[in-house]
Amino acid sequence: MSVDWRVLTDELELWRQQELALPLWWRDDDAVSTTPQLDRLSTMSDLLGVPVHLAIIPRDAQDMLIEYVAARPNLIPVVHGWAHQNHAPPDEKKSEFRLHRPMHDITGDIGSGISRLRTLFADRLCPMFVPPWNRIAPEVVQELPAAGYRILSTATPRSSPQAAPGLAQINTHLDPINWRGSRGLADPDMLVAKTTQLLQDRREGRADNAEPFGILTHHLVHDEDIWAFTHDLLHWLLNGPGFVWAAPQAD
Repeated sequence: MSVDWRVLTDELELWRQQELALPLWWRDDDAVSTTPQLDRLSTMSDLLGVPVHLAIIPRDAQDMLIEYVAARPNLIPVVHGWAHQNHAPPDEKKSEFRLHRPMHDITGDIGSGISRLRTLFADRLCPMFVPPWNRIAPEVVQELPAAGYRILSTATPRSSPQAAPGLAQINTHLDPINWRGSRGLADPDMLVAKTTQLLQDRREGRADNAEPFGILTHHLVHDEDIWAFTHDLLHWLLNGPGFVWAAPQAD
């Protein structure tokens, strides 16, 4: 795999010249158990010095994760829906938390998710809700604070720092996987160009640079190219000007 990083390094040089700082965070989805892939994710996190917010599917989370996460402070557990189960009809995009079932069933699942992971991880749990497929109805968003959540994380640059009263919005911005095609690495030059454009939008004031720039990964399905690209992208960003590790927090 050959990647031309020059457009990104040129953009990072502009950040350096303007003495700008880039807040950065990393989210990885779909954890349920200890696996060799999770070992690799944790090792990469340690080597890069960037913690991973590990989105765990509550219904299927296995007890073996408790000691594993407890021994690795670089892994920060968050709530990934309830069962990662699609309730949308065949003609709509997959979702677990849009209005395809009664609201009391939906609120029951968001409450069960945080309750089960609090039982497993206690105060290690970050009260962040990550809806599967990054999709959630606005009406459901309004229910999250009452269930104990303080952060909502989906995808693309946020339009507001708060998703609802008492609920911060902190999204992810780059996913290296080609989900609609090969399910391998998306075109790396396109990914570099997209990252560069997202940073340019921040530098020029079209996007909110107070929102940590989020890298989204899915360790269970990575091939070698995805692992390599993720490592190299984080390496470039971490060695760019004014990098700030920004743990997502409620405002």
